[in-house]
Amino acid sequence: MTTEPQIQLGQKVRDTITGLEGIAIGITEWMFGCRRIIIQPQELKDGKPVEAYTADEPACVLLAERQAPPAPTPRRAGPREDAVRADGNSRR
Repeated sequence: MTTEPQIQLGQKVRDTITGLEGIAIGITEWMFGCRRIIIQPQELKDGKPVEAYTADEPACVLLAERQAPPAPTPRRAGPREDAVRADGNSRR
């Protein structure tokens, strides 16, 4: 069984059911294997961006290979590793 390449964030896609096109800005995976793509159209209506919508991945076709920038590295919470107290002692 061959699987189609999965759509990735930042790629331009078209929903074949509605014909609407946009950028994949979100992807959800559901318990029984359904992947849904959140698509942000690039059009404006009354000077404002058109609202994003969701489509099933099998109904979407890839239009452009554009990729989203890599996600930032998560930062851990708490004091910085190099933090020093006012009395000159480290926080460790």
